[in-house]
Amino acid sequence: GETKALVKTNPGVVMGTVSYMSPEQARGQETDARTDIWSLGVVLYEMLSGKVPFEGETTNHTIVSILENEPKLLENVPDELQRIVRKTLTKDKAMRYQGSGDLVVDLKNLRRDLDIQGELERSVIPNSGQLTAPPPTGETVTAESAQSTQNLTSTSSLEYAVTQAKSHKLATAAIAVLAVAAIAATSYFAFFSGGSEQIESIAVMPFTNESGDQDVEYLSDGMTETLIGSLSKLPNLQVKPRSSVFRYKGKETDARTIGEELGVQAILNGRITQRGEQMTLSLELIDVQKDIVIWSERYNRKQSELVSLQNEIARDVSTKLRSRLSGEEETKVTSTGTTNPEAYQAYLKGRFYWNKRIGDNLNKAIEQFKIAADKDPNYALAFVGLGDCYALLNEYSGASITETSKQARIFAERAIAIDPSLGEPHATLGLVYKNLRRWSDAESEFKKAIELSPKYATGYQWYSILLVSIGRADEASVLIKRANELDPLSMVIMTNVAVTYQFQNDFDASIESAKKIIDLNPDFPFPYTYLGLSLIKKGRNAEAIENLEKAVELSSREPSTLGNLGYGYAVTGKRAEAQAIVKEIEQQYDRNESSGVYAAAVYAGLGDKDKAFEWVEKAETDGADVTRVAREIPYESLRDDPRYKDLLKRLNIPE
Repeated sequence: GETKALVKTNPGVVMGTVSYMSPEQARGQETDARTDIWSLGVVLYEMLSGKVPFEGETTNHTIVSILENEPKLLENVPDELQRIVRKTLTKDKAMRYQGSGDLVVDLKNLRRDLDIQGELERSVIPNSGQLTAPPPTGETVTAESAQSTQNLTSTSSLEYAVTQAKSHKLATAAIAVLAVAAIAATSYFAFFSGGSEQIESIAVMPFTNESGDQDVEYLSDGMTETLIGSLSKLPNLQVKPRSSVFRYKGKETDARTIGEELGVQAILNGRITQRGEQMTLSLELIDVQKDIVIWSERYNRKQSELVSLQNEIARDVSTKLRSRLSGEEETKVTSTGTTNPEAYQAYLKGRFYWNKRIGDNLNKAIEQFKIAADKDPNYALAFVGLGDCYALLNEYSGASITETSKQARIFAERAIAIDPSLGEPHATLGLVYKNLRRWSDAESEFKKAIELSPKYATGYQWYSILLVSIGRADEASVLIKRANELDPLSMVIMTNVAVTYQFQNDFDASIESAKKIIDLNPDFPFPYTYLGLSLIKKGRNAEAIENLEKAVELSSREPSTLGNLGYGYAVTGKRAEAQAIVKEIEQQYDRNESSGVYAAAVYAGLGDKDKAFEWVEKAETDGADVTRVAREIPYESLRDDPRYKDLLKRLNIPE
């Protein structure tokens, strides 16, 4: 039956097992409706015998049994039923039932024959009515037969029928089994063979960490993110990205509400518990329109089995979504990139810190990605993680861009050498070349990244930043909006949308975008910065300063937010406050914690062009991103100076 979905947004139950896998699935071959026939045959066999037809001590033993062994003959069942079940479990698909219709016809014909036999027995054996099957569809139900049927179905018609089939040789018990089986077959194929709408969109909700240990948070977050990435490789399935689902983390939200807000047909909830080396993962797949649990499963595994568990749940979920995987697609979906559980764990920790970005988290991420790469030197994703960290290290910590770019390039190229099919390391290289002002090389890498990984939103985001840097703001706008479509709730990408509107001088649209981000996440600092700058352009100075100050507070005085606040103070007449800010930035610069370009922003606001260009030159010498002088609001006053035109020539940027 169907289980009603009474959801918190993160509970879960669990998934399918290898015992129901067909020979073609076990071999990684293409599947079709006949694969479902096999699975139903396993269910019928289990109903009649109390055990599955193919068993083994381990998963591998079970698969060998499926591929090589024949099931034992069923006991105490009619010969025709024996034939039907054997036909569903024929290893050669061509000899199996070719569709659900033929199977249901055979079941109904057998039931009709057994009905006749049952009537004969009832005419001879009095008081046998309690074993009578429900009448076939369309027949009149008398009060007496209704009571008889209720006796059979009041708790569980299936349980009762199977019990009777085991303990009696009466044909009427077999009729009851077949009645239930025929209904099961019809409903099974109605759902899994196109009778209902195929699930084409899903949100994998953040798995709940029920261990009571915050140190395990990386595991629940990481497994969620890995599954999102795996399912995103399916061509006909829309999977909501990390940013869309993680805003629900820790909240109790109705399943239907989530479905409406995210525009998906199904959600997958999960909860994970770790006790020492033992992990338990529970999952449930919910149809949000019908508000029912479609399927649930529980996995108990050791920590050392983490990689195989992740592969298994990716395959199980895609199967439950009625996704027909070719061998190549299944390899993509179930691949975590490593077979080493310690490497995989370290990678999950690295991404956990990477997603936090601010503060010392990038360095923590680097430490974990290095552990992953040491544990498995052929783990491409570990090198992608390292490349991503080093590519952003200058922006977030003021580290030398020459050194960080060199490291990022080495790691990205290593990832490509290991797995040329990955688009992500090409995006990393694109950012590296952009930072090194190798514009055409950067553009080539971004195009390659999008070609290989067309659903990778960050590739479009970084490509748009490149185009903005070289004066192609209109093209950049198209790309950042595509990134936003792919990852509609990414705070970073949404902020880039707001910034791009500024480059197009559409300050009203920029204000509206920034406010949307703040509504979604009031603790994210950067939209306050760009909201403040747009408000200055609209002459709403008091509001602007309030937002610029908020950005500095929330970011723990991060250099870029300080530079924009100093500029805001300067152009709104708060010169003393601006001078204090620029001194703070200069001190950060001396500690290698900031770029000279942020000091230049404050001096530009103060009208001191000489000082501003002095800091721009320092920033350029350091290899920092000085293209922002050509595009961002605080540097507008510098653009009528001959030194600005000279800067553009050196950067090879058109005026």
